[in-house]
Amino acid sequence: MKKSLLSFSVAVFVLLAAGDLSLYAHNNADVDAQTQASVLNDSQTSEQKQASSTSTSKKSSKQTVLLNCDLHCKGCCDKIMKNIAFEKGVKDIVCDLDTKTVAVTFDTRKTNLDTLLKAFERIGKPATLAQPTNQ
Repeated sequence: MKKSLLSFSVAVFVLLAAGDLSLYAHNNADVDAQTQASVLNDSQTSEQKQASSTSTSKKSSKQTVLLNCDLHCKGCCDKIMKNIAFEKGVKDIVCDLDTKTVAVTFDTRKTNLDTLLKAFERIGKPATLAQPTNQ
C-alpha cells in the first residue's frame, strides 16, 4: 500500500510539474512576443529620429576649407593626417603635395576655422586660408 501511495504521489507531482512548466513556457512565449514587438517599435522610432536628424544636420554642419601649407614631403602630409584628424569635428583631410594645399572637411557645430589654424600651428605647419568652399 505504501508503494502504491508513493507511486501515486510521484505521478501527481510529475503531472503537476509538467503542467506548470507548459504553462510557464506558454506565458514566456507571450512575453517574448510582446518584448520583440516593443523592441521593433522602439528601434523603428529611433531609426526614424536618427534619419531625420542626420538629414537636417548634414545640410548645414559640414564645411570644407582649402588651406595653403608649407609641405615638403610625404612626411609633412603624414604629420598633418595623423594630428589634425584627431581634432574635434574634423571629418576628412586631403593633402596635395604638388599644390602644397590641404583640404579639411569639418563639422561647424564642433569646431571652426580659427581652431583648425591653431591646430596646424601647434604641429609646426602653419596654414593660411586659400579658398573656402561649402558642401
